[in-house]
Amino acid sequence: MMPPLFGMEWSINVIIAYAFGIILIYLLGRMFLMPLRLIFRLIYNGLVGGVMLWVVNFVGAHMGFTLAINPITALIAGFLGLPGVILLILFKLFIAG
Repeated sequence: MMPPLFGMEWSINVIIAYAFGIILIYLLGRMFLMPLRLIFRLIYNGLVGGVMLWVVNFVGAHMGFTLAINPITALIAGFLGLPGVILLILFKLFIAG
């Protein structure tokens, strides 16, 4: 038996229960935060891709070239960055005609 701390009798069982509870709360928190991080990362990448597509459309409007800005093209540009935008431009030029 351990000496009283803060007016409570602390046994090894109570300490183990508290440690187990803290570890369980930590693991549950990580389990629920990982999907939220993925969702926020997708939203962020989609917004960055949308801005890059907007820049292409702004510059390309003077040359008669535009790309559609929709969730698919924004996510492609967001995931792949500049190579994704180049891929979309090449797709529009060579495949979509």
